[in-house]
Amino acid sequence: MSDKAYKDMVDVMSARGMVFGGMDIPEFYLVAKALFTPEEAEINNAMPQKTFSAAELAEIMGRDSEELAVTLKQMADKGLCNTYLKGDLRLFRAAPFVPGIFEFVFMSGTTTDRDKELAKLIKEYKDAWEAKSPIVIPYPMQRVITVDETIESGNQVHTYNQVKTYIDQNEEIAAAACYCRHAALLRGEDTHGMPMQTCLSFGRVAQFTVECLGAKKLTKEEAYTLLDECEEAGLIHMTHNVTDGVSYLCNCDKYHCFAVKIALKQPHPAKVFNSGFEPQWDKDACTACETCIDRCPAEALVMGDDDVPQVDLNRCFGCAVCATGCPEDAIKMRSKTEADSPPKDNAALMEAMITAFTSQD
Repeated sequence: MSDKAYKDMVDVMSARGMVFGGMDIPEFYLVAKALFTPEEAEINNAMPQKTFSAAELAEIMGRDSEELAVTLKQMADKGLCNTYLKGDLRLFRAAPFVPGIFEFVFMSGTTTDRDKELAKLIKEYKDAWEAKSPIVIPYPMQRVITVDETIESGNQVHTYNQVKTYIDQNEEIAAAACYCRHAALLRGEDTHGMPMQTCLSFGRVAQFTVECLGAKKLTKEEAYTLLDECEEAGLIHMTHNVTDGVSYLCNCDKYHCFAVKIALKQPHPAKVFNSGFEPQWDKDACTACETCIDRCPAEALVMGDDDVPQVDLNRCFGCAVCATGCPEDAIKMRSKTEADSPPKDNAALMEAMITAFTSQD
């Protein structure tokens, strides 16, 4: 029965998954068994797509509701599903591998032997997946948010392009360990001194990460201070590519973060990971110090013949990491005239992605 649960999970996670789902390869079963006990695997496989209560899942599985509620909460505490309270009712939701379980399990920032084993096995599964099925992104699933203070005066800045929008409109804000950098740390890789507790979440997701995953609840002022630290370190503000219902804000580095690395593997990185802004240099203020070139996460800059950096807009994310690090304040961000507005919500994003996939056939 236990082996059947893991085999069934291949199809379950394929149906649920965004980037990484299920795949019938040895690396899948190694990571699935490291994450889920046989009982947890069966429960995972029985979860409906919509949000559910323990009583609803108990009816589906023919289980005792109170016992199942305990196990579901334990699974949520391990990052194997989502949970939140709606009044006095605890609700749950199934999670894909990415975005989801593969991130959740590292948000606590712990360094146990199990954590180290999971970091190793998850990377091996991702590598095996990509070797068999390289990831193609026909439409941006995430988007970059440029730094407000670097935007050239006179440029229109929509609320969805402002980090402060997501902080100001949420009372529940939390910061957890960056799962990409923490997993790298667990594997013994160099994290380049980057700040670690930088994965921001909002609303019900913040409630979940604080209650179950060891995240720290933040005030708005603390969130702004954290963003300043991230900008100084050269991290990229990144979130879901929608205008409504944004529940997280990652602060990504160029060394380990999945979204950055996958974008750079695409034929046109800037088409799938971008803010809608591009850098402009004040030639008189620029001293050709090359700080911006060193900081650029996309490696989109080279020094031009006139000792002013030139940008490859095919690679440039519009993140403003170049501008925030410029000692002479010689770089401003200018909006691209051809930049499209993000889809309104997740349903519109899925529709746009399906359309993009179809047009490629």
